[in-house]
Amino acid sequence: MQSHIKDKKLEKIGKKRVEWASRWMKVLHLIGEEFEKTTPLKGIRVAACLHVTTETANLLRVLKKGGAKVRLCASNPLSTQDDVAAFLVEEEGVEVFAIRGENENTYYNHIEEVLSFSPHITMDDGADLITTLHTKKKTLIPKIIGGTEETTTGVIRLKNMSKNNLLYYPVIAVNESLTKHLFDNRYGTGQSTVDGLLRATNLLIAGKVFVVCGYGWCGRGIATRVKGMGAEVIVVEVNPIRALEAKMDGFIVMESKKAFPLADVIITATGNVNVIDEKHFSLLKDGVILGNAGHFDVEINVKKMKEKTKKEEEVRKGVKKYIIEGKTIFLISEGRLLNLASAEGHPAEVMDLSFANQAMAVKYLVENGKKLENKVYTLPEEIDVEIAKKKLKTMKITIDTLTEEQKKYGEEWKLGT
Repeated sequence: MQSHIKDKKLEKIGKKRVEWASRWMKVLHLIGEEFEKTTPLKGIRVAACLHVTTETANLLRVLKKGGAKVRLCASNPLSTQDDVAAFLVEEEGVEVFAIRGENENTYYNHIEEVLSFSPHITMDDGADLITTLHTKKKTLIPKIIGGTEETTTGVIRLKNMSKNNLLYYPVIAVNESLTKHLFDNRYGTGQSTVDGLLRATNLLIAGKVFVVCGYGWCGRGIATRVKGMGAEVIVVEVNPIRALEAKMDGFIVMESKKAFPLADVIITATGNVNVIDEKHFSLLKDGVILGNAGHFDVEINVKKMKEKTKKEEEVRKGVKKYIIEGKTIFLISEGRLLNLASAEGHPAEVMDLSFANQAMAVKYLVENGKKLENKVYTLPEEIDVEIAKKKLKTMKITIDTLTEEQKKYGEEWKLGT
């Protein structure tokens, strides 16, 4: 079996942590039981480029129960949990190519290793796997049934490919499922970003001025959580509707040039490039803390920070100090995804929903992929609803159902006042 991981001896530690996460992933358990009985993925090879975490390990176990053979690489160089990688290789027989802190060259070599076993399904978190396939491994495309994409950034990339007729097989945008982005992006990113910030800095949030760049579901989650912990929150947005929503939600809304000089902490969550750029450095307060919650390390222009600094020093694990124009700027996790680089990512309970969507998306593609066009799709609503029902069941929550009279009324158009 092929693999490239840090240390197989970490397997026992990884096993305990994977089992702990499993305890909180009850929807995935239910799907795993169904998959074990029906083996809908028998003979299917799945190439996965995901964060190598305890939650991901539980997703892969379910895919294996369904009959799939899986290879895994990391979707971020700093998000790999080496003990989990060891557990997957030693206990689960999954071929893993991921080492925390791997350089860019190794990162892309690992992606190519994962693709080299000619997959039928691709699973992505950020679309690096699928873009590598479309540029360097095109000969593998005819065997592929379809793919899935986990995050907003990846969906944007894939929609751009589709718009330009450069997407060569159908992809399910798991991120577009309501049971994914309403919960994972909001509650997961909100809590795990705060977790990463606190682990990295041990900062008191109460009384601080936080600037949150971006008010999508991730930005909403972050802004809400830090506000609840006593921070004064300013939102920076480019979308008028989201800016208005942030104002109506009780946040201050400002342009970056007005907000940045006030900030004790700035968190980016936009999915776009150079949100904090060279032109902003002179505006920043002495001692400001910068962090990124977007998928790629492009939102803070770290390259320009390094060029302009007079001194760069790691002052805490995962926190670097830069002296720029006589002011101290602290950067968390090298500008990478701080909730995974400085913490453990989303709680297992919220990833339960996200990975339930992933598992069901793979099953849907195996059953329907050959009928789909080369476009980006959303998982059918009935599957989304079924996942929500399963989650409520695991939480022992029951809800009302419509009466026949109410169903009939909902389909009527003649009745008025």
